[in-house]
Amino acid sequence: MVYLWVDANVVLRFLTGDPPEMAAKALELMSRAEKGEIGLRVSHLVVAEIIWVLSSFYRYAKSQIAETLISFLGADGIYAENPALLIQALQDMAEKNVDFVVAYLAALARAQEEGICSFDNDLEKLSVRWVTPPGDG
Repeated sequence: MVYLWVDANVVLRFLTGDPPEMAAKALELMSRAEKGEIGLRVSHLVVAEIIWVLSSFYRYAKSQIAETLISFLGADGIYAENPALLIQALQDMAEKNVDFVVAYLAALARAQEEGICSFDNDLEKLSVRWVTPPGDG
């Protein structure tokens, strides 16, 4: 099987139907993947970009984004990078009302049994060990 890394712009056309002519081409590609003719690989960076566009330009709510992307990532022919971490991060983003990147980083740290160094207080919501950078005074 031929595998292709799919870019955010293709997935966004598929998910939004906008603009229609590009959406039709994206739908055809997704149909080929669903039939097993090709495999579409999805990077966590592409997921982050999709989330940013859906929230900032299309004004989707976090819960709508999570539901849409969890369904997309579980579709036949879609091969996500770290799918369990992506799904956990999407669920945490929606349920805990945190940024996707913070949720993904927390899911990654938990999976590795490691902590996070950050100034982001939202990490308190994510059941992960975190510390703030130490001061010099």
